[in-house]
Amino acid sequence: MTIRLDALRNFLASQEITAVIVAKPENRRYFSGFTGSSGLLFISADAARLITDFRYIEQAGREAPAFTVVRHGSDIYETLAAEIKAVGGGRIGFESDFTAWDACQKMHRFIAQPIPVHLDKLRMVKDEDELAALRVAVKLADDAFEHIAGYLRTGISERDVALELEFFMRKNGAEKAAFEIIVASGPRSALPHGRAGDRRITAGDFVTMDFGAVYKGYHSDITRTVVVGKASARQREIYDLVRAAQQAGVDAVAAGKTGREVDAVARRVISDAGYGDYFGHGLGHGLGLAIHEEPRLSPVGDEVLAPNMTVTVEPGVYFPDWGGVRIEDTVVVTAGGVQVLTASSKEFMQID
Repeated sequence: MTIRLDALRNFLASQEITAVIVAKPENRRYFSGFTGSSGLLFISADAARLITDFRYIEQAGREAPAFTVVRHGSDIYETLAAEIKAVGGGRIGFESDFTAWDACQKMHRFIAQPIPVHLDKLRMVKDEDELAALRVAVKLADDAFEHIAGYLRTGISERDVALELEFFMRKNGAEKAAFEIIVASGPRSALPHGRAGDRRITAGDFVTMDFGAVYKGYHSDITRTVVVGKASARQREIYDLVRAAQQAGVDAVAAGKTGREVDAVARRVISDAGYGDYFGHGLGHGLGLAIHEEPRLSPVGDEVLAPNMTVTVEPGVYFPDWGGVRIEDTVVVTAGGVQVLTASSKEFMQID
């Protein structure tokens, strides 16, 4: 945490900011270690305060030893005002991309002009502890895919599949699913974010499963598309196209490239095949303490990739009323290119 606090303080100094209020749960945990659901960090060049309520005092002291824990009463902002007064006021930063309007109004009572800051980018490059947690989260999802491949069959519902995936991951050490699990079968596989529903899998269906595990707060993300029953020639054609685009995207990931440049490589494979209009989302996203974070691999992804950034690579092609395919891996940017963490097979899979 000392290294992370030093990086944050260097950022504040570069922006001539006296202190910053940290409210976003992922950033609060990243800079302090505190995992409770309520509290604010107040960090200046010389002070590190964790303001929380009675419920979390003991937990905060245990999880955030680099911080002075301050218990607030009925109004957390009155306590925050006292902390700001103690550092002499000045330019106070706040997370404008997260802070609610009513909280902004409350802060205006004692901060003349809060300074908007965006702290998420300080989390983009992962340290070894973060990468270790991510590897476990990815392994949990890989194991879940291997398990579900033996569970899939005609007649079961998408909801059954999603529940089985989540149960398996949690039983084997996941804190929770990384997000609401996507299971979309048959024509519904054309929905990129199709929630698992009551539809029952029938012979010849594509089944797209997008899921992940959380371990020590870190999220994994995997998508695999399989066919239950006998596949058609067109299903094989579209699957092979998406797999080729996904591999091109993985191979393009490298330090020094922008997210836009990596996205363009995979997108070109699909466009050259005549299906560019059916790939309507970005190639991938960063992940860590949040399931979606910077950097982005997309047509507007201007962030330059650096070693130890973690991103997904997940192209897809979707045809309304027919179905679709998406394939996704979690990867780490390295000094020499890329390391793929996801180990699940991407071979075309037919499940009898």
